[in-house]
Amino acid sequence: MADEPGPEEQANGDKPDRGTPDRGTKARSLTRFLPLILLAVGFLVARQMGWDEYLSLSALRDYRETLIGWVEAYGSLAGLCFIGIYALVIAFSIPGGLVLTLAAGFLFGTLLAACYVIVGATIGATAIFLAVKTAFGELLRARAGPFLKKMETGFRENELTYMLVLRLIPLFPFWLVNIVPGFLGVSLRNYVLGTFLGIIPGTLVFSSVGSGIGRILDEYDAGNPPNFTSIILEPQYILPIIGLVVLAMLPLAYKRIRGRKGPDAT
Repeated sequence: MADEPGPEEQANGDKPDRGTPDRGTKARSLTRFLPLILLAVGFLVARQMGWDEYLSLSALRDYRETLIGWVEAYGSLAGLCFIGIYALVIAFSIPGGLVLTLAAGFLFGTLLAACYVIVGATIGATAIFLAVKTAFGELLRARAGPFLKKMETGFRENELTYMLVLRLIPLFPFWLVNIVPGFLGVSLRNYVLGTFLGIIPGTLVFSSVGSGIGRILDEYDAGNPPNFTSIILEPQYILPIIGLVVLAMLPLAYKRIRGRKGPDAT
């Protein structure tokens, strides 16, 4: 009759069984960072290759005849390619989204350009959001302090309203607004909807400016760089944006006023 294994042998024999789930857990932990790593690599490659240099008014001025020829030759396929390029630019956080929006207005016209930009920007922003949320969302919420917990609670109570306001008001860089909601646990539905709807006004404004960019490029050729800030601050552009911001804030203001009066207030 074989001797029964001693305590040390039993302990050694149990190690592989306990080690397997640990390795699996580590593998899953590393896998969750993969989308974020891919986006970071894409950003570094784009900067290293100098692709961001093509997202400038000077590049649009130099290649505008070629671009117009492509759009005329390929039609809707050119639009789909533009959506893909725009999504990659946003996902990789490459500077130049504004110039791309102006170029879209110049090449496709205001309405069609706005549709392409909105779809491309939403896809790219959602890619960043999911990558950040997958990599850090659960970890950050688990280790968050009271202040961040409070912020998260407030965001959750009015996710869609907050997203609309953040997208409507250009107080923060677009890339920053892409990332922060992923840390704060915003739902995918509200993020996508808030992004899609919130960027419509600004996209229409810049696409409209881009539709007449031929004149602006002529001024650029003459050595007079255009002042886009002064253009956007004109009443026909800024007043509709302000009105939409006010409308987006009304539900939040109503909820706060009702909360001060008490739950029985009407």
